[in-house]
Amino acid sequence: MPTERFLLSYSSIMLDKISIFSALTRREAESIAPFFRRERKRKKDVIFTEGDPSRWFYAVLEGKVKITKLSQEGKEIIIEVVGPGEVFGGIAAIRGLPYPANALAMEDCLLLKTSREDLLGILGRFPAVNMSVFQELGERLERSHESMKQIALENVLSRVASLLSNIAGKSGKETPEGTMIELKLTRQEIAEMVGTTVETSIRTMSRLKKTGIIAEKDGGILIRDMGRLKDLI
Repeated sequence: MPTERFLLSYSSIMLDKISIFSALTRREAESIAPFFRRERKRKKDVIFTEGDPSRWFYAVLEGKVKITKLSQEGKEIIIEVVGPGEVFGGIAAIRGLPYPANALAMEDCLLLKTSREDLLGILGRFPAVNMSVFQELGERLERSHESMKQIALENVLSRVASLLSNIAGKSGKETPEGTMIELKLTRQEIAEMVGTTVETSIRTMSRLKKTGIIAEKDGGILIRDMGRLKDLI
């Protein structure tokens, strides 16, 4: 039916936006599109909580999602921010283990999700997707471990510098003025990502601006001197 064909094409176009599926042909993307469903989440909605059964594998089409853990004092610590084109919940879903952290919408989001069973079937059919998934999940796991280590061991200035450097390396855009981080992060979110207070986050970002290392532009963060920023790590 024409309508069904349109829906398949639309779903395959959405899959084109997800990095791990970018190597698929249009026909291949259309063949797996029926296994995915869209889900909208409002800001602050809980997607899953630590310990929940890993029924779903998620990808972000629009908005951003934060992956968090609670400290022993009950303080929320952001382990990672997942943006458009990225996936989450993968390691738990593939291994059939409970989700090891919480996932919450940082803003209104449009997600794609597929069940664990369908994901394993897709990985079995397409070796290129299998390789992309494990490469991306491996890199993400390494960044998460590095984030937790920095929270435990480093001073706040070093942690903020490392956070900005990592985000710039992942999704920054080079401009004549420096590296632009278009991901909009509040001081509260930065504080949660480096395990400090909002007040300390504000002071640290102000210090980086005063020294000319960063600047704020169009709601994002412009890294004007990447070398000096990395010297702080």
